[in-house]
Amino acid sequence: MLTVARLGAAALSAALLAGTAAAPALADSPAPTAAAAPDGLYGKSDPTYDGVWRQSLALTALAAAKVAPADSAVSWLTGQQCEDGGWPSFRASGAGCDAKTEDSNATAVAIQALAALGGHQDAVDKGVQWLKANQNADGSWPYNPGSPGDANSTGLAVNALFAAKADPAGVAKAGKNAFDGLAHFQLGCAVPADQRGAFAYQPDPSAGALAPNALATAQASLAAAGGWLPVAAGVRSDAAPKPLPCPDGAPAAPVARADSAEAVGAYLTAQLAAGGNHLTLTTPGAAPTPDYTATAWAALGLTQSGHPQQAAGALDWLGQNGATWTKGGTDAGATATLLLVTQAAQRDTSALVGQLTALGPAPKAAVSPSAGPTSEKAEDDGIGQYWLIAVGLLIGIGGGLVLSLQRKRGAKL
Repeated sequence: MLTVARLGAAALSAALLAGTAAAPALADSPAPTAAAAPDGLYGKSDPTYDGVWRQSLALTALAAAKVAPADSAVSWLTGQQCEDGGWPSFRASGAGCDAKTEDSNATAVAIQALAALGGHQDAVDKGVQWLKANQNADGSWPYNPGSPGDANSTGLAVNALFAAKADPAGVAKAGKNAFDGLAHFQLGCAVPADQRGAFAYQPDPSAGALAPNALATAQASLAAAGGWLPVAAGVRSDAAPKPLPCPDGAPAAPVARADSAEAVGAYLTAQLAAGGNHLTLTTPGAAPTPDYTATAWAALGLTQSGHPQQAAGALDWLGQNGATWTKGGTDAGATATLLLVTQAAQRDTSALVGQLTALGPAPKAAVSPSAGPTSEKAEDDGIGQYWLIAVGLLIGIGGGLVLSLQRKRGAKL
C-alpha cells in the first residue's frame, strides 16, 4: 500500500503500510483524481492506494471473528485479481491490469484473506504462483516487480506462503529461498548489541549497510516467527525473547533461521520498553510520531513467537489510543488491524467487530457480540444447551405418554 511515509521512493519507503493513504509526491506525475469507494468495499475513503490492502485485512479479521461477510465484499476482492494471479493496490471497475502496477503487498494480504475465508483455493494458488514468479534472485520480494527487494514486502510474502501452506524454504530463485531473502535484511553480530535482531527496510543504496527500521522490523517479525494472518496464540514461553548470541569473534554472517524470531523479539521488546510501549515513526524532515501500525505488527510478531507477555504493554497502549489511530472506528484498515491484534491477544473484540462490520456491506451471518477467540467454545456450549433442552422435551413427552397409557389401563380395569 502506498502511504505518506513511502512518498518519494526508497529513501522514504521505510514506513511502508503506515496506515494513511496519499498520492505519490513525484514531480512528473499529476495528482490522481480521488476514486470513490465502490460497493462491497470496507471504508469510504479513496481506495486508490489501499483498497485491496484494507479489504483483505477486514475480511481476514472478520473471518477470525466468525462473521460471514457479504458476497459482494468477497467478490470485490477476488475481482481485483489479475489474470496472472497478482493483485494491484486497486483498479477501478472495468479497468484492465498492468503488470507493472501489481504489488506483492496487496497480493500477499489478499492470499491470506482468501485462505482464512476458505473456498477460494484457485485464487490462492494463482496468487502463490505470482509470488513465485516475481521473487528476486536474492530470495526477497520487491513492492512492484523488477524493483529491489525490501524487508516489509518479503515478510508479507512469507506470511502469505505460510497461509497458503507453501513452505517458504522451498520457494527459491537462483538458489536463494524466501528465508534467505528475509535474512538479507536482518542485522546480526556485525552491529552494536542494541541493534541486533532488527530489520532494515533496504540496504543503504551507497554503502550497502543496514539500519534498523521500526516498521520493517515489526512486519518482518511475524514472518520470522513463522506466522501469518490471522495470528493465533501459540506455545507460550514465560522467558523473555533471547538476544542474538554473538560470542567474541563471531563472523558477520546472516542471522540463522533458528535465531531470527528470538533475536527480533528481543529487539522489539527493548524498543517497546524504551518507547513507552509503542514504536516510533521517524521520517526525514518530520517530527517523530507514534507508529500505530508498527506497534500492532510488533505485538503480532511477539504473540506468534510465544511471547504475548512482552506484547501486553503494546496492546494496552493500542487500546488506549485506538480511537485516534482508527479515526473513531472509521478507518477500515486501522480498525481491521487493531481487531487482528486484539484477537491474537485473546481480548474482548465485540466493539471492534461491530465497528468493522459497520464500515462495509451487511454480513450474511455473525456470531454473538462476544465474537473472539472463545467463540467456538461459546458455540459448542450453545449447542450443548440446545441438546439438553431437546432431551428434556423428549423425556417430558415420553413421561406424559407413559402416564396417559397408565391412566387408560386403569380406567379399563
